[in-house]
Amino acid sequence: MAHKKEDWKGELYGDDVREKLEEFAERGWDSIPEEERDEWFSRFKFWGVFHQRSGQESYFMMRLTNCGGVLEPGQLRAIGEVAREYATGPVENPEFGNGYIDLTTRQSIQLHWLKLEDIPEIWEKLEAVGVSSRSAGGDTMRNISGCPVAGKAEEYVESRELLDEIQAEIRGDDDLCNMPRKFNISVTGCRQGCAQDSINDIGLEPAHKIVDGEEIEGFNVRVGGGTGGREPRKARSLDLFVRPEHAKQTVRAFVELYHEEGNRQNRSKNRARFFVDDWGTEKIREELDERLDFEFEHEGTDFRGEYTYNAGKPTERGAHDHVGVYDQKDDRQYVGLSVPVGRLPAADAIELADLATEYGSGEIRLTRRQNPLIMDVPEHDVDALLGESLLSKYTPEPSPFEQGAMACTGTEFCSLALTETKARMAVLLRWLRDNVDVPDDVDRIKMHFSGCTADCGQAMTADIGLQGMRARKDGQMVEAVDVGVGGGIGEEPTFIEWVRQRVPADELPGMLKNLIEAYAALREDGQTFREWVDATGHETIVELAEPEEVTGYEDPCLYDAKGSWYPFDDGESPAPTAADGTPLSADD
Repeated sequence: MAHKKEDWKGELYGDDVREKLEEFAERGWDSIPEEERDEWFSRFKFWGVFHQRSGQESYFMMRLTNCGGVLEPGQLRAIGEVAREYATGPVENPEFGNGYIDLTTRQSIQLHWLKLEDIPEIWEKLEAVGVSSRSAGGDTMRNISGCPVAGKAEEYVESRELLDEIQAEIRGDDDLCNMPRKFNISVTGCRQGCAQDSINDIGLEPAHKIVDGEEIEGFNVRVGGGTGGREPRKARSLDLFVRPEHAKQTVRAFVELYHEEGNRQNRSKNRARFFVDDWGTEKIREELDERLDFEFEHEGTDFRGEYTYNAGKPTERGAHDHVGVYDQKDDRQYVGLSVPVGRLPAADAIELADLATEYGSGEIRLTRRQNPLIMDVPEHDVDALLGESLLSKYTPEPSPFEQGAMACTGTEFCSLALTETKARMAVLLRWLRDNVDVPDDVDRIKMHFSGCTADCGQAMTADIGLQGMRARKDGQMVEAVDVGVGGGIGEEPTFIEWVRQRVPADELPGMLKNLIEAYAALREDGQTFREWVDATGHETIVELAEPEEVTGYEDPCLYDAKGSWYPFDDGESPAPTAADGTPLSADD
């Protein structure tokens, strides 16, 4: 029997949802029948519109879509202006204020505290500069990830045009809008592996073959990767090499196969990684062979041994991310900023857009590590750009802890999360920076914070992964984290192994200090954190990772913020509110 959400989608989904959403927006929040809200909120997600958590009724988040992280000139400024005008809530975040944008781990942007009544006007402003929210959520193909500097920096296989074609012709096809569950596509053309094919539902990775003495460029195909639900999977090889002219149709064939044959009954077991478990790669390859009209070739020689992106390798082997100053292939440079936990106040986003116009082409690229890149900067202008005050705040040379940090939305807005993430991580990063020393050759330790096991913050692939939990301490319920170590992507992806569970949030800094100082003291020269974890052994790591309260750290919301309507406000929720933000009475 199909899940009830399949019935909802069968009645209305995809592009057709927009007209109904606009009708509700015109008539106001109260026009959505209370008994139908779950259905409509589920449908709204296709257009990137998510109802926020309990206690925040009538407020919405909007996720945008920008294939491969590209923001063309003018787009970030428009997004920042929308955030400034519309994305302000009834209370301020003590760390970030009010009115901000969140950079995501799939190279896109989220806006919070939006009113339903404002959505059509927001769309009008964003779409005027080419920004869309279509297919940004729900059971559909999500933002396509790629190398953020595709087309600008050196690639083995050019991928920018392919990314745009997949976006327009596959993700843009309304006949494929209703997938069994969300579906992630990645295309990597470079040798660093920054699109992270290993944790996508289908990933194309650069490869080559020698045929009749000639080197042929193309892609190997991997399927069935993902990290959520504490059932992570590495994407598995189909033993299939596709030439660039066949890449798009190969992606489409697998999308169509999962669309037709994926499980629509059990939503806890119907992501594409479970589909690959059930079918197996050999059967999938055979089915794709039936659907595609070119002769299959066995996989080529890949470049996974050169992958450095979140690969746990020493820095001299290559870039772990895009933070810093790097060369483009046209003799210009790009400058990657570090935005700890990926949150930018609207004013900073607008200033960033203006700097991109002043010093570069105006184009911004977004990475999978929640950081922005200013593109196309002439070499003679780089020093002046680095001297701007905004780049002191979001420096291209951050502390090792800030450079390695990522965090999901957390309980601030998400109904699934068990803990607050972004403000806590920001406070934690400062404390670690000021209180924990690392060797000079350690320029980043990757800490990823997910508020729950859905793992939107990609804790499973971190040096140190944090997932939100709750625990009882001194007779009170407190926010807590499970802590794991040793994850990463690269040539041989690994997922973290848990070392401590339900660590009270105020004991987490001490635990990290103990663990990181042990790493600094016990490591071999040049050994990265991931290498040290592999060499040290699980039992020893558990002993070293001792939770401890510390001085100078005050947790921003220790006492179970999930129980309040907003983690940083103990009062009564004003929600639901009218279009102007005034509370709606129960009698309205």
